[in-house]
Amino acid sequence: MVDNSTVMESGRCIECGARETNGYSCYELFEFPLVWEHNDPKLYELHFWLVSCYMIQHPSNYTEKGYKHLVNLFIDAYDNNWDTPYILKKNREMVKSVGKITNPIPNEERKRGLRLWSMTIEDIYLGGEQNAIENINKWKDQIRNDLIL
Repeated sequence: MVDNSTVMESGRCIECGARETNGYSCYELFEFPLVWEHNDPKLYELHFWLVSCYMIQHPSNYTEKGYKHLVNLFIDAYDNNWDTPYILKKNREMVKSVGKITNPIPNEERKRGLRLWSMTIEDIYLGGEQNAIENINKWKDQIRNDLIL
């Protein structure tokens, strides 16, 4: 499978630093919990957090304004303990004022920079489906702490 969403060099994602694990790229590791969500409604309730944690660690997917929007939405939702329907409502409202949020530059031409995060999708994958809820909640906490720095 060709992965056009992340760039791996020397076995590491050049944006988040996740290691290639069991032959899977960073993006391919992300696909596992997306599938696991379909087996567990409680896990699916964390979909916003799973996706936003991953995307915050891969800013090349966004315009500069789009990335700031994502980070601000994450921080507001986390700090105010918003439930998912409210997060999605606020997202729709905010996107209208931001405009285009996804990066229009072709994937292979995007600028990427490495930021080492305290936790990545690699940790979610290695923890397995049985620990996904606990680990996504930890990841959410870690991302929030890392955004303070």
